[in-house]
Amino acid sequence: MATASKSVDKKKSKAPKISTFSYSGVDKKGNKISGEVVADSPAIAKAQLRKQGVIPKKVTKKSQPLFGANKKPIKPVDIAVMSRQLATMMKAGVPLVQSFDIIGKGHDNPSMQDLVLTIKSDIESGTSLGEALRKHPKNFDDLFCDLVVAGEQSGALENMLDRIATYKEKTEALKSKIKKALFYPVAVVVVALIVTSILLIFVVPQFQDIFKSFGAELPAFTQMVIGLSEWMQAYWYICLGIIVATIFGIKKAAEMSESFRNNRDKLILKLPVVGELLNKAAVARFARTLSTTFAAGVPLVEALESAAGASGNYVYRSGLLKIRDEVTTGMQMNLSMTNSGLFPNMVNQMVAIGEESGSVDAMLTKIADIYEQEVDDAVDGLSSLLEPLIMAVLGVLVGGLIIAMYLPIFQLGAVV
Repeated sequence: MATASKSVDKKKSKAPKISTFSYSGVDKKGNKISGEVVADSPAIAKAQLRKQGVIPKKVTKKSQPLFGANKKPIKPVDIAVMSRQLATMMKAGVPLVQSFDIIGKGHDNPSMQDLVLTIKSDIESGTSLGEALRKHPKNFDDLFCDLVVAGEQSGALENMLDRIATYKEKTEALKSKIKKALFYPVAVVVVALIVTSILLIFVVPQFQDIFKSFGAELPAFTQMVIGLSEWMQAYWYICLGIIVATIFGIKKAAEMSESFRNNRDKLILKLPVVGELLNKAAVARFARTLSTTFAAGVPLVEALESAAGASGNYVYRSGLLKIRDEVTTGMQMNLSMTNSGLFPNMVNQMVAIGEESGSVDAMLTKIADIYEQEVDDAVDGLSSLLEPLIMAVLGVLVGGLIIAMYLPIFQLGAVV
C-alpha cells in the first residue's frame, strides 16, 4: 500500500517551472539595489525579496535566449557532488534553505542551478526535502529520496546526507572504473577499423595503379589485399549500414524487450575477464547499498529491495528479490545468499558473522571496501594486459597492409 501511494504521489507531483526575474528596489537603509532572483512567479519573487529585507520597486521576468540557454545535462556525478556539498554545509550548521541557495548560485551548469534553486523554492514554501526531491525522479531515485525521508523523520538529516554523499561518491567511482576498463579497448578497436578502412579505400588503390605497370604476377598476399580493397570500395556503404543497423537494433531491442535485456545481462556476466570484473562490481554495489540503507534504519526486507533495484543487472536483481522473499519467511540472510549461488563464500561468511554479532551494516561496509578495491586492481591489471595486446593487433592490421603493398616492390628490386 505504501508503495502504491508513493507512486500516485509521484504522478501527481510535478516540478514547478521556475524563471529568473530581474528586480530593482531599496534595502532597509534606503539604498538602491538591483539584481536577479529565481522564483515561480513575480508574486513569489517579491515575497522572497521582502524576506531578504528588500522593498521591490520593479520585478520583470528575464528574457530567454533565442535558441535557449547553453544547458548541459545533469549527470549522476553532479548529484554526488551536490550531496557532499549539502552534507558538509549542514554539518557546519548552515540552514537547509541557505545551503541550497549557496550550491545553486555557485554552480556552473545552468541545468543544475535550476534544479537546486527549484528544490530551494519548494522547501521555502513548506515542502519537506524528501517531497521536494521526489518531484525530480530523473535525478533522485527512490533510494535517495527514501534515505532523505528516513533522515528527516529521525531528526538526523545531516548525518543521513553524509551517508548518502559517501554512497553516491563510492557508486559513481565504481561506475567510472568500469567505464574506464571498457572504453579503452573499444575506442582502440574503433580507431583501428577506421584507419584500416581508410587505407583500403584510399591508399591501396594508389598502389594498385603502380602495380599495373609492372606487368608481372603479384604475390598472393598482395592480391588478397587488393581484392579486399576493391570489395571495400564497392560495398563500404553496406558495411557501414550493417554496423549502424546492428548498433541501433541492439539498442532498440534493449529498450523494448525485457527478455532481451535479461539475456544480455546473463551473457555479459559470462564473458571472460570482463564478466569477472562486472561480478565483483555487482557484489560491491550490493554491499554498499545494503550497508547504507540498513545503517539508516531501513528494515532489512526493504533494504534488500533497494539493493535489488540498484544492482544494475538482471541476474543479481532477480537473485536479491528471491533472497528478500526468503528473508521475509524467516530465513537468515546468509543462508539465503549461500543458496542463491551469486556471492563468494567469503561474502556469505562475513554476512553470517555480522548477523551473529549484530553488526551487519559494518560488515557489509567492509565487504564493499574489499570488492571496490578488487575492482580497482582488476581495472589496472586489465589495462596493463590490454595495452601490449592492442598494440600487437594494430601492428598486425596496419603493418600487414603496408607489407602487402611494398612486397611487390621488394621482389622487383631483387629481380633487378
